[in-house]
Amino acid sequence: MEKKTVAIAADHAGYALKEALKLRLTEAGYAVIDAGTDSDKSCDYPLYAEAGCRKVLDGEAELCILCCGTGAGMSIAANKIKGIRAACCSDVFTARHIRLHNDANVLCVGARVVGEGLAWELVSAFLGAEFEGGKHARRVGLITALEEKN
Repeated sequence: MEKKTVAIAADHAGYALKEALKLRLTEAGYAVIDAGTDSDKSCDYPLYAEAGCRKVLDGEAELCILCCGTGAGMSIAANKIKGIRAACCSDVFTARHIRLHNDANVLCVGARVVGEGLAWELVSAFLGAEFEGGKHARRVGLITALEEKN
């Protein structure tokens, strides 16, 4: 299977984890697009959530990884962007199933919640899974309909 191009972004709290994951992704053969931030200096996570998600929406990357302190802020911000399906995960089962069942295109990870080792397991599970379609496609369609309606 050909490796995907992955966008990655973080705020200041997720910066160190982003850098560690970026290195692991590159070593694993993924093309990585870094959408910022470039330091641990305080910054606003919604800006970086949008920057990372924009890479997916513009077709530059297939999937995106977002890191902040809890992963929750990035997830909330990302899900405000039409066409993005993001979830904050701290266990491997969920990280895999957001791709299999929800066709998520963004994984959010909390740097203050999970360590680097678990974060890599989450990313690997997310990137290694493919959307199953079938009944799940109907449900994702219903999510898209909600997005269009609201």
